[in-house]
Amino acid sequence: MPHCPYRLSLLGAITFGSLLATQAYGADAALELQAQEITAAAIDRNESVEAEQLQRYQANDLQEVFESNPEVSVGGGPGVAQKLYLRGLEDTLLNISIDGASQPGQTFHHTGRIGIEPELLKRAEVQAGTGDATAGPGALGGAVRFVTKDPDDLLREGEQLGALLKSGYFSNGEGYKSSASVFGRFNQNWSALAMTTYQDQNDYEDGHNDDVLGTAARQKLGFAKLVGKLSDEQTLRLSYEKRIDEGERSQRPQWIPSSFNRLYPLSTERETWTLNYAWQPVNNELLDVELTTYHTTNELEQDGRFGLYFGDTRSTGFDLRNTSRIGAHQLTYGVDLRDDRATLGPAGNRQLDHEDGEVLGLYLQDRYQITSRLQLDAGLRYDRYKLDDRDKQTFTEDGISPNLGLRYQLTPELAVFAGQARALRGPQVRDAFKMDSSGNDPHLKAEKARTDEVGFDYRDGGWELNGKAYITRIEDAIADPIGRPNLYLNVGDLKSKGVLLSTAYHWQQLSLGLSYHRNDARLDGERLNVYEYNGLGTSLGDTWTTFADYRASDSLSLGWQGRFVRGIDTLHTGVGDVSKPGYGVHDLYTEWQAVPERLTVTLTLKNLLDKQYLDHASNEDFEHIPDYEGIRGSYEPGRELRLGLAWRI
Repeated sequence: MPHCPYRLSLLGAITFGSLLATQAYGADAALELQAQEITAAAIDRNESVEAEQLQRYQANDLQEVFESNPEVSVGGGPGVAQKLYLRGLEDTLLNISIDGASQPGQTFHHTGRIGIEPELLKRAEVQAGTGDATAGPGALGGAVRFVTKDPDDLLREGEQLGALLKSGYFSNGEGYKSSASVFGRFNQNWSALAMTTYQDQNDYEDGHNDDVLGTAARQKLGFAKLVGKLSDEQTLRLSYEKRIDEGERSQRPQWIPSSFNRLYPLSTERETWTLNYAWQPVNNELLDVELTTYHTTNELEQDGRFGLYFGDTRSTGFDLRNTSRIGAHQLTYGVDLRDDRATLGPAGNRQLDHEDGEVLGLYLQDRYQITSRLQLDAGLRYDRYKLDDRDKQTFTEDGISPNLGLRYQLTPELAVFAGQARALRGPQVRDAFKMDSSGNDPHLKAEKARTDEVGFDYRDGGWELNGKAYITRIEDAIADPIGRPNLYLNVGDLKSKGVLLSTAYHWQQLSLGLSYHRNDARLDGERLNVYEYNGLGTSLGDTWTTFADYRASDSLSLGWQGRFVRGIDTLHTGVGDVSKPGYGVHDLYTEWQAVPERLTVTLTLKNLLDKQYLDHASNEDFEHIPDYEGIRGSYEPGRELRLGLAWRI
């Protein structure tokens, strides 16, 4: 089936599949459709952003990883403050993982929960909507999976040792970024990769050429991965990542600096160990075993008006699963366990406050090829949550979450699908920096999510068209509302509904694409905003994303992408009405193989028209409301020229 080799993030027949997902790793490819025979395509909800796309646009942060995906919005400003919203729901309602290592911890509600180095990524997968049984515990609004590079992704055929040196300059903020990767094979069965990156920039300028204070940053990454074939049937991956982000930021980084929100030194550090093991016996349809074990720590250090304080989260866990193929059934079943701990304290007693949580899950997911045209996905998972909070309260919740989906291949070109998935999430470890000032309602109940979705996929030659409509409901959503008492409680029912349409055309060296996403997210009927509904979601204007890629020759590629967001004229809040002006942003790139297979030169122009705008995923502008001066997110960077050099040794 034809597909665009440069841009996979907007294509549809597989990536905009039905509600029920395949496994995160090792998912079967779609069955090829022959003109004389109609065969159902595999269901796969994972939309993937690939490494090639990130390299061409020289992505530097989380926002730029997902800027081509209309379902995903990421707030701007300093990287440490960026928050991800999927279909209007904040990433606190999603399952986030790196190579299967869960990243559930939240150190401070005014900072982003997820930071990632794009140079590290092989791909980033997005599963929108309540997850299936294999998506992990509590995937209320979906899942985001980051997959890192292997040595074999960089080594060429027959090559035993290689290195890649990269250096980049970006004009806005007068910043630079350097990375070095070394990769090689010890022998036929063992290989390794080591990577380090460093980025340094000053405060960037917005579209009006004004400095955006608090956006200067220094970022460091160290990464190593060892891959071994223990036998023809067994593969082992051991990886380690350490990421540091530091700079002078406002005390509440998601708001601009002000008289009550001064600049202070702030740094974050994430450290993750991951072990992946796979056993695939030859000619054995009953065994296909995957084991992931991990240990992740997140630390936020702020030297603010209360002195030097540390917020830490730690997660340790595993996921053990097996896939059995029995006739027309593909059964995936397993167990996952995660242990969480959050601490807060000053320099002399960093664990002054703490709380502990645990979640155990059992799951089963079946893919049943009923006929050559009809496929059924059905599954369920059981989760048991336990939380011992800072106030010595104990919460326990458990429940079963089923899912069901159907996909029917009407013609070799057209498939339709429908599905429903449910998920449960009990009270869990929350914001470390609020532990000493906020408590939990003694009557706190589990959150329960349900997503209903219908859609279609169409492919004919180089043309693709797909669409879907969805509704996600989360009953008894948990949040700490604005005002006192500071208490996490069940604030009501959250609802996110919308439609997504996407089309793409591929002809020889040219690929074109267009996507449209409309979303409406509300809590008990009230539209969301970042300020009042922190941890839940926000309202986003209708979003269009476009792209054009042209391969002029074997050594030269050109491209353009655009993101256009319709304004929201009036958004009612508890303190007055605010607006969210619309915007359109254009990015261009050219990639030239100056020395084939050796030297690559990339020139990227971000925000071509120097647009002044506030991203809809950033905190809205409340400054026109008396006593709310300073409550606003940071404007996005203005025009920026990036020059990148990559030397392959």
